[in-house]
Amino acid sequence: MARTIFVWSCIVIATLALGVIALVSYLIDRKGRIGHYCARLWGRIALLANGVKVKVEGLDNVKGTGPFIFMSNHQGSYDIFALLGHLPFHFKWLAKKELFSIPFFGWTMSAAGYISLDRQGTRETVEAMNQAAQRIRDGMSVIIFPEGSRSPDGTIQPFKKGGFTLAMKSKAPIIPISLAGSREIMPKDRLTASAGEIRIKIGEPIDTASYSLKERNLLMEKVRETISGNFEFITKKKETNSTNGSEWRE
Repeated sequence: MARTIFVWSCIVIATLALGVIALVSYLIDRKGRIGHYCARLWGRIALLANGVKVKVEGLDNVKGTGPFIFMSNHQGSYDIFALLGHLPFHFKWLAKKELFSIPFFGWTMSAAGYISLDRQGTRETVEAMNQAAQRIRDGMSVIIFPEGSRSPDGTIQPFKKGGFTLAMKSKAPIIPISLAGSREIMPKDRLTASAGEIRIKIGEPIDTASYSLKERNLLMEKVRETISGNFEFITKKKETNSTNGSEWRE
């Protein structure tokens, strides 16, 4: 309980302090680079406060400056902190519309240029998707959890279609990311915090330009197979290293 109180105290203080900086910086930095730096620092603080280690493999698979669409499985609340703190690229989050309604937190997300996604499938949703695709074509990278929410049992859930429609409209390559370990730290529907290790494996880019919208399911299947395969790989690799008493290194 003491660890959880300490961790959440650090997160709340960091959210308020860095959120104010991000909001103010938006007045002079419309591209949100200062805001993204604040978000990266926010993620690092949350990881440090809870004693969470992050190990990354496959950064050399990402060539050039983008834009990219990063897609990751979603195991627990600490996925966000790990990706913010250890994915060395300037990106925006594609997040469900409801999060933008949260006082202060949602305001900061809007100021940072994060993209709101409404799952209702209305005309406004289509328009917002087209605008987001244009922002990506103009050079903005984004990160998406295609499962839509955290896995309740640790398995990779079915993927939602919205992120893949966006990828195909923008024609940006998808960078598949597999993430393991965060569910043991803070799983879905639990606020208590535990120390641990998060492992991230970045796969090779998957081209989207060669797919038509009619082939969206084929693209979804390919990305899901890649993320699932790498997820199993890093999970087994960690178990093997733990048994042998060695650490998994990048």
